[in-house]
Amino acid sequence: MELQRSGVPIATSLVGLVSDSDVILSCLANDAAVHSVYLDAAGVFSSARPGTIILEMSTISPKLSQQLHREASTRGLRLIDLAISGSAPAVEAGAITLLAGGELKTFEQCRPIYESIAKQWFLMGGGSAGVQMKLVVNLLLGIGMQAIAEAVSLGLHLQLNKSVLLDVLSKTTVIPPALVGKLKKIETDDYSPQFPLRLMSKDMDLIMETAKDIGAGLAAGCAAKSVLDASLELSGDLDLSAITPFVIHHASE
Repeated sequence: MELQRSGVPIATSLVGLVSDSDVILSCLANDAAVHSVYLDAAGVFSSARPGTIILEMSTISPKLSQQLHREASTRGLRLIDLAISGSAPAVEAGAITLLAGGELKTFEQCRPIYESIAKQWFLMGGGSAGVQMKLVVNLLLGIGMQAIAEAVSLGLHLQLNKSVLLDVLSKTTVIPPALVGKLKKIETDDYSPQFPLRLMSKDMDLIMETAKDIGAGLAAGCAAKSVLDASLELSGDLDLSAITPFVIHHASE
């Protein structure tokens, strides 16, 4: 491994890694993975030393995030849920936004870590507030990409020139900055994943489950989720923007 060749010691087990760490960062795919890594018999909570700082960066349900905070507190661990807003290009450029939930002193202590990977960071409130804010942000992302896909579909069905259509859209004020780059992917039919559609679908599931729990009506979110669900089999491993050809060719069928 590259890290090992560079002299970085590689732990042979999760327990070994955690027990010898002052700060733990994790970013995992879903609730099941986070639950296993933290709460299984040989998980993080089984061996982390009291006082250890944990930055849990996965997009997970608020319920699980709150459970992690409670468990960490009982063990004398200092946990911050630190959700990431930004896809692969933002990560590579160190331009992501971090959305945190937890205790202010611990949040401030970790500033050097934030500075090394992010453009900006916000403490949204107590435990799980960062995850909650990430769901708010990703609701806008999912609906916004759906809206762009439908706008492009309308333009093409009106027989507007594709390149001109996308160029003009990119210069309007109605396209969010985070989605401007998706227009280039649509123009070139390059749907290599920056933020895979299947992860957006997973996040939309979390959003809708949370909304149901708290009584928030999300009509546009429901519509976007139905299209995401329908496109998973064809486009799940492609970029979120791959919803566009699906909408153009399949959504009306």
